[in-house]
Amino acid sequence: MIGRLGFALAKCCMEGVGRLKGALICLFLPFCLLQVGNVLASESANEIGDAIVDASISDKTDLVHLRVGVLANHGVQKGIERWQPMMDYLSQEVPGTHFEVVPVDFDEMSRQLLEHELQFIVTNPGQYFNLSSNFPLSWLATMKSHMHGGATFAIGSTIIVRADSQIYTLKDLEGKHLVASDPQALGGYQAAIGLLHKMGYNPENYFGSLRFLGFPLEPIVYQVRDGTVDAAITPFCTLEEMIQDGLVKKEDFRVIHPTMPAGYECLVSTQLYPNWSFAAADTVPPAITQKITQALYALGPDHPAAIQAKTLGWTAPISQLKVIKLFKELQLKAPPPPLHYTVLKWMEKNKEWGLALLLLFLVSTVYHLWLEYKFRQKSDFLIDTERQLKDKALQVERMKSAAILGEIGSGLAHELNQPIAAITQYSEGGMMQLNSRGDADSDLYELLAKINAQSARAGAVVHRIRGLLKRRKSQYEALSLDEVVTNTLALFRREFQQQGIVLTQEVRGEPYSLFGDAVGLSQVLVNLIKNSLDAMTEMKPDREKRLLLTLEYGAQQATLKLVDNGPGLKGKAQDLMASFYSTKDDGLGLGLAICCDVMRQHKGQFTIDNCADHADLPWREGCVVSLSLPRNLGTC
Repeated sequence: MIGRLGFALAKCCMEGVGRLKGALICLFLPFCLLQVGNVLASESANEIGDAIVDASISDKTDLVHLRVGVLANHGVQKGIERWQPMMDYLSQEVPGTHFEVVPVDFDEMSRQLLEHELQFIVTNPGQYFNLSSNFPLSWLATMKSHMHGGATFAIGSTIIVRADSQIYTLKDLEGKHLVASDPQALGGYQAAIGLLHKMGYNPENYFGSLRFLGFPLEPIVYQVRDGTVDAAITPFCTLEEMIQDGLVKKEDFRVIHPTMPAGYECLVSTQLYPNWSFAAADTVPPAITQKITQALYALGPDHPAAIQAKTLGWTAPISQLKVIKLFKELQLKAPPPPLHYTVLKWMEKNKEWGLALLLLFLVSTVYHLWLEYKFRQKSDFLIDTERQLKDKALQVERMKSAAILGEIGSGLAHELNQPIAAITQYSEGGMMQLNSRGDADSDLYELLAKINAQSARAGAVVHRIRGLLKRRKSQYEALSLDEVVTNTLALFRREFQQQGIVLTQEVRGEPYSLFGDAVGLSQVLVNLIKNSLDAMTEMKPDREKRLLLTLEYGAQQATLKLVDNGPGLKGKAQDLMASFYSTKDDGLGLGLAICCDVMRQHKGQFTIDNCADHADLPWREGCVVSLSLPRNLGTC
């Protein structure tokens, strides 16, 4: 039936909304069929019940499989070992059936009942009270305890602590850390909460913390033994059974608020409630439940199944009034049924409308996802377009700035040429006149020679700036890098003395000549040294200002490093090298950009970084600049 319904629904998807959308919707068909299958599960369960009746009446060899859910409070394997002999006994007593034990926890028992995977359950009355609010169940029998003379009231809570603990009363539990098995466990939690409520304490905020460890129960006791928690809420007789099995020692534990009712063998902290009971779902026919009930009542205490299940047999269901009163006092209400269970119940009554609404929901969901996908496409396109426009605007702005700077630089270079040429001519004239008088060795002649050399250098710098602005190729010649460095440092000798800067020079390797632009490299060094001097002016007066300049001649390239102990970089190196970006109030943002351009023309490398990122430097604070020039520049 479900297969035919799935085929019809798929056909409706493909014909109703087109092939593309139908294919998308049909991706959700497994979910649809699962929900419809749950709706029809009750009908299947009834068919199973009919099959049980037929098998019990006829002589057929086919057995009907029945599943019995039991609380696995000591683990799944121990649950199977304890209850499977009981299931084998019922299989013998009820012809045509085969019973299987299914150890579960509280949540799994509710789920399997909802999915009609369980036909019977064995659980405590607290869990039955929760389940009966959402599932039609009927009690068949109540279990007699294998201890306490076969008592039927054998569920309660025992609060245990370490023997050396300072906790002696319920009052001492305030603010302490506790563990329990499950919030739905009658003996493992709910009975103890009822006791605290009756004593006038508010259980909701009474403890410092309360954790639920689930099944099996042994780790709860181990937590107290190991001192991980202050106390534990355990089911009645759990501690005594673990002591009997040799898992823990009696002298290591103490019971809080202990009582031992007459005829009982274990200490308990709360009152006792009815024992576990055997219940049947409404899908099981009354004829079968009657036979099962008769078989349970007929089970003797000396039967192997009763011994293995730790019971003296079964009796008629006893009153659950004490459990009902406990739940009313604590205002414990059965958790509401899951939303999908409510939906399935409604779909069971309105199958046609339910399928139509489900199909409409799927179509709407797919259409919404499609719209969201298209919207995200358009949004990404707009964001990318906006980013491109911003980049173009920035490029235009930089081009305008470069054009303005070019005009200013050209005019400035043109105007400076005349005074520089005049200085050169005056100095040369003075030198010629002194030479004609025979005073070529005088101090005045040496001074005029220095003036003439610097004016010639200033003229070369101006010509080079004009070449950069007009994109002319630099003039390369053989040069000595040592000489370039020495001439550059000579310009700053006075500033070094005024600021008290300690200069250290190191040369490594065998020096050799390079082929390049001496004026351009000198400009780079001047700019870098000036930046270091400006940075070290911000240092505290008591700190020593140091500048290290190393020149290393390698086999393929020469490397020049300039290291200062100033405050370091104030921004990212990539930003500092960009045109018109400056961290100085009076800076134009062109110094490092020109350095990059000069090194690029020399096919060299130019890096700037903080000293903290280099472990081989003599100090950790400051800035390090590295210039690498290839040995062979003939291809430039």
